Amino acid sequence: MGPGSQLMAVGTFRFIHSAGVTFMAVSTVLHHRNAPILNQLLLCMGALLLLASVGWLQGELDLQQDRTAAQIEGLAQLPKGEYLKPALLGYHHLGADMLWLRLIQVMGKKRNTEDEYEWMYHALDVLTTLDPQYAYAYYAGGVILGDLANRPDLSNLLLEKGFKANPDVWNIPFLLGYNYYFLLGDPAKGAEFIMQAARLPEGPSYLPGLATRMAAEAGSPDTALAFLDARLRETQDPEMREFLENRMKEVIIERDLRLLESAVKTYRTQQQTPPATLMDLVRAGALPNLPEEPFGGDYRLDPKTGSVSSSTHPSRLRTFFKRNKPSAYLFPKVEPPYSFPRTWE
Repeated sequence: MGPGSQLMAVGTFRFIHSAGVTFMAVSTVLHHRNAPILNQLLLCMGALLLLASVGWLQGELDLQQDRTAAQIEGLAQLPKGEYLKPALLGYHHLGADMLWLRLIQVMGKKRNTEDEYEWMYHALDVLTTLDPQYAYAYYAGGVILGDLANRPDLSNLLLEKGFKANPDVWNIPFLLGYNYYFLLGDPAKGAEFIMQAARLPEGPSYLPGLATRMAAEAGSPDTALAFLDARLRETQDPEMREFLENRMKEVIIERDLRLLESAVKTYRTQQQTPPATLMDLVRAGALPNLPEEPFGGDYRLDPKTGSVSSSTHPSRLRTFFKRNKPSAYLFPKVEPPYSFPRTWE
């Protein structure tokens, strides 16, 4: 390479190098000048991604709701078990298993409408017609229809059907006794079913004593607590255990309120004046101490009326008061044969 070529190459290199440095410098300056714009662009992109994610999540939730609605609608379309069983050509046990798998997806909902609970009962009725010895379906359905749906009429229809088909399963009459005692206010009828459960070979040893107490001490909160404790022993489902534990606390409140009101009457008789506070009962010896409110609240006295209430549960639990006449239903009472004007008719 000649001197002229060398000079040309060196000049070209210097030009490219200086141009690159200049470009980098200009880019740096532009970057600093445009930093707010870039930040805004990034924020906009983040917002768009967030909106897209929210839209996708909402779409998934809508699809899930649509699937659940379709499952519930499918329960409403089921023909009666008497018609479906011969159509399954001997595979009715498999049909019952498949229906149970569909049914538990609906049972898993946090809340159901009144119609959905009726359809659920219909599906359980069909399932137990296909397989009358499906003992767990009777029990699980009885719990959901009684405790969660507040439909002891439907629960009892299912459980009585199950008890006829499975006379050796103790927890079906046990749950019937619970429904009559707690939900229908009929402790004598409840005790009758508990005694039937106690006679069965696998019935727990505490059932005879419980049935006796129910018959002798109808309306007693202590008896109610013993009954709830019995149900808690044979229940493994976490949600149902929480329900029963809260119910026990509500019964404890009722027991404490009765104790406190009795002490208020004793105080009035002895002192010829109503107490100003609940602590006056302890000071006067009408009570050894004040009970603790199980939900973490406190008990409050109305000095004018002498009534006592709970700060967390101001409404009284009336289930355990003795009744002179049958309790009023808050729902239409259903008598056999079961029939609803639904789409499966």
